[in-house]
Amino acid sequence: MTSHQSTQTMKPATAAKKLGVYLEATPAEFREGVVSRAELNALQADPPQWLRDLRRDGPHPRPVVAAKLGVSISGLARGGITEPLTTEQIEALKQERPEWLERERATQAEVRREAARLKQRKAEGTDD
Repeated sequence: MTSHQSTQTMKPATAAKKLGVYLEATPAEFREGVVSRAELNALQADPPQWLRDLRRDGPHPRPVVAAKLGVSISGLARGGITEPLTTEQIEALKQERPEWLERERATQAEVRREAARLKQRKAEGTDD
C-alpha cells in the first residue's frame, strides 16, 4: 500500500492573516485561489513586490494597525477605528495623538505591566 500525501492548502483569508496583510488589498489571483503551505513559505521567504508594498504602505488589517499604534484591537474599536488604515494614516494618528489613542496606549501599557508582574510572581512561585 502506498501512502499518498495531499498538499496542505489554506483559504486566501488564512494566508493573508499569516502574512499580516489586508485580504481585500491583495491581487485578484491571490484572493481567488487557494494557497499551499509551500506557496505561503515562498511568499514569506521571498515576498513579491505587491506583498512588500502592502506590508510597507497598507492598507493594514486591524491587528497590524493596533500593533503599530500600540493599542489593542478592542481599543481601536473604542476609538472608532473599524476600517483598515494605510501607513500614512497610522503615522498621522501618531502625530495628532487624539485623546482616545493616548488613553488606549496607557491602558495597553498597564495590561503589559500587569502581565509582567504576574509572570514574575509565577517565576518566584508566589501564588497569593
